[in-house]
Amino acid sequence: MPGPFHLGSLQRRLLLAALVAITVALVVAGVAIGLVLHRFVRGQLDSRLDSQLVALAAGLERGPGNRLRLTRSLDGPPFDRDRAGWYWQVRQGDAVLRSGALEGRDLDPGERARDGRRPGHPHPADGTGPWGESLILRVLTLPPEAGVAPAVLVASAPADALRGPLREAGGALALILGILGLSLMAGTLAQVRLGLRPLERLRRDLAAVRAGHRARVPGQQPAEIRPLVAEVNALLDQNAANLERARTHVANLAHGLKTPLATLSLALSDRAHDPDGTLGGLVGAMDGQVRHHLRRARAAALGGATRERTALAEPVADLRATFARLYAEKGLVIDVTLPAGAAVACDGQDLDEMLGNLIDNACQWCRGYVRIGAASTEAGLAITVEDDGPGLVPEAAAEAVRRGRRLDESVPGNGFGLSITQELAELYGGGLHLGRSGLGGLRAGLTLPV
Repeated sequence: MPGPFHLGSLQRRLLLAALVAITVALVVAGVAIGLVLHRFVRGQLDSRLDSQLVALAAGLERGPGNRLRLTRSLDGPPFDRDRAGWYWQVRQGDAVLRSGALEGRDLDPGERARDGRRPGHPHPADGTGPWGESLILRVLTLPPEAGVAPAVLVASAPADALRGPLREAGGALALILGILGLSLMAGTLAQVRLGLRPLERLRRDLAAVRAGHRARVPGQQPAEIRPLVAEVNALLDQNAANLERARTHVANLAHGLKTPLATLSLALSDRAHDPDGTLGGLVGAMDGQVRHHLRRARAAALGGATRERTALAEPVADLRATFARLYAEKGLVIDVTLPAGAAVACDGQDLDEMLGNLIDNACQWCRGYVRIGAASTEAGLAITVEDDGPGLVPEAAAEAVRRGRRLDESVPGNGFGLSITQELAELYGGGLHLGRSGLGGLRAGLTLPV
């Protein structure tokens, strides 16, 4: 099966879609929260500077010559630190009052910050300090009095007073959003796995049907896949009906052909009708051909018969007892070693046919010992039938599975046993291989699906 992140995987598609959606949502949330934090920190900073401007405006008074002066010192923290960016300044005409941190230098808010503003309302501005530092400014223009130039009050803070808290908050925000994103992806993964679990259960149910453990897919399924299960069960029912009809037709054909052939064989058993036995041989060959093609048609009608499950132990035991009686004069020893619970996915009658041909062949040619075993392989279940007879050379082994080919005419048979076994095995997706046995004779390996 493809893995969960295979290109065509539903789980991959759902997880990728969730990843994109979560990423977009987290990016939008991060930007929005960042803007809110920026506005909040800037608001706090502006409030601090506005408080300084209000204190400056409240501390101003007119002195000699109608010039402004401060009634008290306003160089309290943080405006008492030299060159830290926390400055204040009052300018009226050519007269200037400034904080000690400016060291006698001017703080210029720029013409753009002074123009177009309503007097009495602080407004923001950005500028550069006397030593080239970036500053955040708040400017307050007092309403002019008769004959007196308006007073412009400026308070500043370093740009780092805004960027520093934002960097700290941004780092914490990124960490929180990252943890949130991982939590959401973990929850999405669990949700996707839970949501797709019925499909995995459906796959196992179909595999059980294919292996022959059950005839239909259980109808107790989630509502979304219940129609699919109903269609699959309808298809299985239709295939079963078609299979039954095919079996009936094959049985009818077998009955229609075998009865005349049996009649001919009985008639030709009289030497008066067949002095040299030629016609009897032809009738026997016809009977073998009919049996061969009927078995092949029946196996093809099963569509590979992957829905039938047949245990191996019982038919092997029956065949062992049967052939032990048939070849009792040999004093046969038929040794059977099968793994517990061994079973194949094929029709029971076809399994009897294949095993019967192989065991019969081994009993005919053995000296007195036949060994039957089985082992699981990647291709299925490998059933071996070995004997201690003369065996076959590789060239003769290939010739032995040809239809109607008999390597020894002195032994009874029609030459169809091995060919029928091979073709039936291939129709089930397996195969037949003939080779040399460790016992000295023939080793027939029959592979069938499990």
